[in-house]
Amino acid sequence: MRWLLLAFLIISAAEIGVLVWAGSLIGPWWVVVIILLTGFIGVSLAKREGLETWKRAQYSMQYGQVPAKELLDGICILIGGVFLFSPGFITDIAGFILVLPQTRRYFKLMLGRLIKKLIDSKTIIINRR
Repeated sequence: MRWLLLAFLIISAAEIGVLVWAGSLIGPWWVVVIILLTGFIGVSLAKREGLETWKRAQYSMQYGQVPAKELLDGICILIGGVFLFSPGFITDIAGFILVLPQTRRYFKLMLGRLIKKLIDSKTIIINRR
């Protein structure tokens, strides 16, 4: 929990620094326009990718398969969408990386390994009834 709070503080400070720096280079109004534009495009992209992932998950479940890959996609898209919704260049870059399918696959692999490790160490317990 401490690491999460520290990460939020560091990211917030870095975002403010980058916004001030970009504002001094291109002007504050252009920074506002870029933030609004990336937010709008990012949230639209996250919505599209999320709906596509939802359809793939439903398709998998219709055929009796566990939608494990789709769940990992959904987690990445959700986190990426939150990053894209928050103003700032650093979070926008991280959000686009998590939402775009070409770059999301690397994070899906890391997330899958992390979840498997937590299950193996009995940090996460799965009850099957």
